[in-house]
Amino acid sequence: MPLHLNPTFRDRLTKATRPSAGMWVSSGSPLVAEICAGSGLDWLLIDMEHSPNGLESVLAQLHAVAAYPITPVVRVPAGDPVTIKQVLDLGAQNILVPMVNTPAEAEAAVEAVRYPPRGRRGVGSALARSARWNRVDRYLDHADQFVSLFVQIETTEAVRNAAGIASVDGIDGVFVGPSDLAASMGVLGQQTHPDVVAAVHTTIDTVRSTGTPVGVNAFDPATAQAYLDAGASFILVGADVALLARGSESLAAHWIPASDAEVRDSY
Repeated sequence: MPLHLNPTFRDRLTKATRPSAGMWVSSGSPLVAEICAGSGLDWLLIDMEHSPNGLESVLAQLHAVAAYPITPVVRVPAGDPVTIKQVLDLGAQNILVPMVNTPAEAEAAVEAVRYPPRGRRGVGSALARSARWNRVDRYLDHADQFVSLFVQIETTEAVRNAAGIASVDGIDGVFVGPSDLAASMGVLGQQTHPDVVAAVHTTIDTVRSTGTPVGVNAFDPATAQAYLDAGASFILVGADVALLARGSESLAAHWIPASDAEVRDSY
């Protein structure tokens, strides 16, 4: 019996009537991923760049969230075609490639997710979850319909090249990363610095002018809303590990006397 894959993130953004809100899953835990998948958010970003995630844990998280009406996106650690091939073969339908600075790098990412002759993705779908072990009818012929590709703009160079990056055929969306952008601009750790915010707004305007969807990472609610008002169509507004860290700190602040906390922190 032929199987049908879920719509891609590209498809969901195309049909969306409002901006799509999501969160990071950085813990590497399938259990946490499943909890987040049932939150009511639109999408999850399973991170391999700055998190303890490998192929096995990403697969487990894809399994964990599959039963929920949420779209998982996997951020690979780099634009390496071997890693991208492996993550696609796990069944990830939506890929985010970080640190794309030029149109040429965007083109290389497109080649990595497409089969020959349009790309250089290795052919192993008969052995892989991507085609559900050849249970998805004509997967090889229609693989481009089953995969969406997003790239990150995170440096001043990338901001300058935003129009060219967004215009590359096969790029389904651009995601702005203010953290690395702040570092690139010499204001490390200051994602809401006026210059960083201005650069994000410039990128949003530039990418939107090409007709390509643009998203951004913004945990500060006021900043996030301003980016949405400027035309961002998808956004990340939190992370599993950050929610756990801040929530546990809030518990401690409520229940642990300040004097005990001072003693503990002196160890």
